[in-house]
Amino acid sequence: MEKPDEIASFLAMTTKNKKIILFDGVCNLCDSAVQYIIKHDKKDIFRFVALQSELGISICKYLGISFSKMDSIILYNPGVAYFYKSSAVIEIGKNFGGFWNLVSIFRIVPIFISDRIYDYVAKNRYNWYGKKESCMIPTPELKAKFL
Repeated sequence: MEKPDEIASFLAMTTKNKKIILFDGVCNLCDSAVQYIIKHDKKDIFRFVALQSELGISICKYLGISFSKMDSIILYNPGVAYFYKSSAVIEIGKNFGGFWNLVSIFRIVPIFISDRIYDYVAKNRYNWYGKKESCMIPTPELKAKFL
């Protein structure tokens, strides 16, 4: 699925009114974050794709995202915009409502500062949290959440 029109039509069919989170599929920290998001995604807003997967790579190419950004979490709202690094974290948090609406306060922090903090954690995530040999295989109950 390399052609832009194939990606666009696939995403239109499979993710209607959904936001896509692209994540590092072998990172334990990222896996924990995905599990947390799934647990708290009461409105069923999100779908997930490992960055290392064929589809993850195709989506990144479709969006024009360079591989240098692929060590980051990416939130893609099809047809609207995409966010990465700290902006993606803030946008994801805003979708939970309640207490999570307070995450928007971090917008007052200049992006170059919040991204620098994000980069520091991303750079050290394997040392601090470990790394898997392969991407997580979702349980049958969770399979619908993954593309």
